[in-house]
Formats: sequence, structure tokens, C-alpha cells
Amino acid sequence: MPTSETKEQNLEELGLAVERHSIDHIPASQRHGSVTSLFTIWFGANMHMTTIVTGALGTILGLPLPWALLALLLGNLFGAVFMALHSAQGPKLGIPQMIQSRAQFGFHGAILPLILVVLMYLGFFASSTVLGGGALAAWTGLGFVPATIILSVVVTVLSVYGYWAIHRLERIFSVIAFIAFIYLTIRLFTVHDVGAAWHGGAVSPGLFMLILSIAATWQITYAPYVADYSRYLPENTSIRAAFWWTYGGSVLATVWMMAMGAVAAAVAGDTFHSGSSAFIVDLAPGIVHPVVSGVIVFGVVAANVLNLYGIFMSATTTLTAIRPFKVTGTVRAVMTVVLAVIGTTIGILGQGNFVHNLTNFILFLAYFLIPWTAINLADFYWVRKERYDLKAIFDPAGLYGSVNWRTMIAYLVAVAAEIPFMSTDFYTGGLVDRLGGADIAWIVGLVIAAALYVALMRPVVRAEAR
Repeated sequence: MPTSETKEQNLEELGLAVERHSIDHIPASQRHGSVTSLFTIWFGANMHMTTIVTGALGTILGLPLPWALLALLLGNLFGAVFMALHSAQGPKLGIPQMIQSRAQFGFHGAILPLILVVLMYLGFFASSTVLGGGALAAWTGLGFVPATIILSVVVTVLSVYGYWAIHRLERIFSVIAFIAFIYLTIRLFTVHDVGAAWHGGAVSPGLFMLILSIAATWQITYAPYVADYSRYLPENTSIRAAFWWTYGGSVLATVWMMAMGAVAAAVAGDTFHSGSSAFIVDLAPGIVHPVVSGVIVFGVVAANVLNLYGIFMSATTTLTAIRPFKVTGTVRAVMTVVLAVIGTTIGILGQGNFVHNLTNFILFLAYFLIPWTAINLADFYWVRKERYDLKAIFDPAGLYGSVNWRTMIAYLVAVAAEIPFMSTDFYTGGLVDRLGGADIAWIVGLVIAAALYVALMRPVVRAEAR
């Protein structure tokens, strides 16, 4: 007869019970599942309006359509390498992505990148809430605010149920979204004269690099939570398999949606800019509008549940480092609700000037998150080479210490090195004009953080091994 624990685990894996684990290590007895699930979770996570609107920035900001599509393609192909490398860490370690940062930054030192990640998730949660609330309001006739709240409640419930419920949701949505967007893509090219928008013209290298950077950063900003969704896979899962299933799902969906956004903005102009969800819905005949609206709303739920789950995991890692506590089901639910309320409020208050705010938000995050991802990946693949003391990750007096100042130096020097190359509305670095307006700060941060970390930490790790 199956035990009550076995029954609970079976319900959990069906998405019908609250996930029992949070930031703790997943034991071998509960490590199973198929690596192919990484394709559907990252495919489904990107098939939504926020991805489309991000791609539309390519033509809204002034690139000719062919060049915008090329920049979006190259950015995604490059950026997804990093997020997929993080995904491969999950099966090997069996812990969430950000708690693993304690091995590089120290038990308390990891709080620095964790706070940045929480802010990132709140921003993405809020921006997706704006689009989802608008889509649900248009679909149901509700006002924007009540529609947004209803959507957030659904996302909150799914986030509380956790890992297995999210995987099941993304699997179902991937199929629905694939069928729906095949139809909408065909409609986009048959209802509108895309050929008329297909022209070259003068191309600003700086603007091209900006759009490439936005696409690359879109992928890289998944890095702080990508391993959260692979950590239940068996430890013997191939790194190569985890990498390619993640990479394939994310790149295929994101390039498709961003390209759709760039084309839509090119053929529609201000019509798309002022009502992106309405434009996509109107691609279909009136009788199909409710179905398309439903898919858009479903897509926002599929994306935002990852954001909220990520906020919970990162906030829990931060708070337990400051004051240890047990993450019970009740604690999990209360924390998730509080975080959802904060994110929803930000979305409702900041709905104006959405595209402009989204651009600045994505680029600003890159300056701080890319040095982190470079350090984390350099440590996992080059310095410690997948070998970690998992008990020490949960011990402030353990091997990794409270604060690793070598890592802090590498991180802060990399961020400082980015400053002359930054290009934002509130600050432009002194070297940006010399580069034709191109923002290459994220490339500088990536290279310097990785190189400096490896140089500073390799001798220490070799001494640890002896």
C-alpha cells in the first residue's frame, strides 16, 4: 500500500498539491522527470505579448525591418547560450539557481545579487501584468484594475503549487500557443502588406547594437531562475541534453514572437504602438477574437507564474540568510501573496508609457546581472568544475564563508568597467558616442567579470582541493 507521503508526492507531481521543497536540496529519491520538459517550459514561457512587444522595439525605435529581424535573431542566439548553460546546473546540484550563488559570493554576500534579481522579477511581473490585465479586460469587458487583479490571483495560486504545476501548465500552453500563433502569423502575412515594409535603408550601428542587446538581455535575464525548473531532474541528466532542450525551446519561441512583433510594428506603426494586444487579436476574424484573447491571457499567466515563483525563491533565499526560518506551506502561501500584491500594484501604477519603461528596465538590469551570470558560469564550468559542497551552501560558517571579497571585487570592477559604455535615458557613458551610439557595456561586463573571477579564485579553489 502506498504511504501518505507517496500519495502526497504523486499529487504534487500531478500539480494537485503544494510543492514541499523550496530552496532546499532535492534528494535523489525525488529526482525524476524527462529532460525534454525543458523544451516546453521555455517554449511556453516565451509565447506571449511581452515578447512580442519587446521584438516590436526593433522597428519602433527606427531599424528597417530586415535589420531589426537580424539583430533580434543574433541577440537571442547569443544570449540563450548563457541561460541554457545555467539550466544544465539544475540536475547536477538539485538546488535553486540563486542559492548556488553562495558558493561564489558567500552565504551573506549572495544577498547583493539576490536583491537585484528580486527587483528584476518584480519588474517583469509588473510589465506582464499590464499586458495581461489589458487583454483580460478587452476579452471580458471588465475594467483594467479588476481584470489585472483576477489575473494575478490565478498566477499566485499556480505559483504556490509550484514546480510540477508550472511544468504541467507550460506543457499544455506550448501546444495551444503553437497552434494559435501559427494561425496568427499566417494572418499577419496575408492580411497586411509585409512586402511594403521590407526595405533596407540607412542603418545606425548603435541602434542595431541596442536591439541586439535587448534581445540578448531578454535571454540572459532568465539566468537567475532557469535552474529552478531543472533541479528535479536526475543527477545523471546530460549537461548537453539539458542545454539543447532549454536552448531550443527558448530560442524558437522568442525569435518567433519577437519577429512577429517587429513585423507587426513595421506594418501597423502607431496602431500597434498604442494597442499591441488589440492588434494581435484583430489579426483574426471577429468570430475568433475570444479565442485569441484567451490565448493571450493564458500566455501572460504562463510567463508571469515563472516570474512570481522566481521572486518567491529569491526572496526566501535572501530572508533565510538574514534570519533562518522553516518554509512551511503557510509561509510559502503568505510570502507569495505579499509579493504578488507588490508586483500587481507596481504594474497598475506604472502602466503609462509602457514600451519606453520596458526598454530602460531591460537594459538597466543587464548592467548588473551580466557580471553575475559570468561569475556563476565561470565558477561552475571552469573553476570548481561542477564540484560543490552542498552542505556548506546552507552553512554561514561553512567552506564558502560569509562574504567572498574576491568575488565582490570581480563583480564590482566589472560593473564599474561598464559605466563608460552605458547608454540610458538618465546616463550616457563617455565612450558611447565614439562607438556610434552602440551600448556594449554588457559585453565588457561579461568578459571582465569572468576573466577577473577566474584569475582571483582559481588559486583559492586549488588550495581548497588540497
